[in-house]
Amino acid sequence: MDTPKVHQVTQLLRAWGSGDVQALDQLVPIVETELKRLAQRFLYRERAGHTLQAPDLINEVYVRLIDWQSVGWVNRAQFYGVAAKLMRHVLVDYARTRNYLKRGGGEAIRVSVAEAVDLPNETDADVIALHDALTSLEKLDPECSRVVELKFYGGLEMNEIAELLQISPRGAARKWETARAWLYREMANQ
Repeated sequence: MDTPKVHQVTQLLRAWGSGDVQALDQLVPIVETELKRLAQRFLYRERAGHTLQAPDLINEVYVRLIDWQSVGWVNRAQFYGVAAKLMRHVLVDYARTRNYLKRGGGEAIRVSVAEAVDLPNETDADVIALHDALTSLEKLDPECSRVVELKFYGGLEMNEIAELLQISPRGAARKWETARAWLYREMANQ
């Protein structure tokens, strides 16, 4: 994204957070392309024949973003991080609603983060298993969990993650490696 649009997104987010409803109307067309990319990234990992489509996922994120208006928006990386988190929750809710946990005697299939990154057709059970592991990690180390969420789900680069979390890029990379190792161990023991 070019620099003028980066600043424009940040200004519109702050205006929207301050109560300017029209700012959201101006923001939507600017962020649409990036949200579509995020949605496609999420859905790429889903099982073949998944009935939820990118526009549906984006629409659900817009609906859920209304509750986030009063967040103290800092920048576009924060916005895309929140959007990624919301997409993750939409897919988990969708998977739970569709009741795809019946595989394996009612147990969710557990996969490592490394396996999940490489899976082209992640099942609903995989989505829930990874979500549950991230939720456990969040209780132990919220920042590590956030780094995984922003990198794996949000597709953000380490420098963007570092900026958003206000840590060094090297610190963000260490958090990523720590989180991956913890998640691998956690999911292997399940």
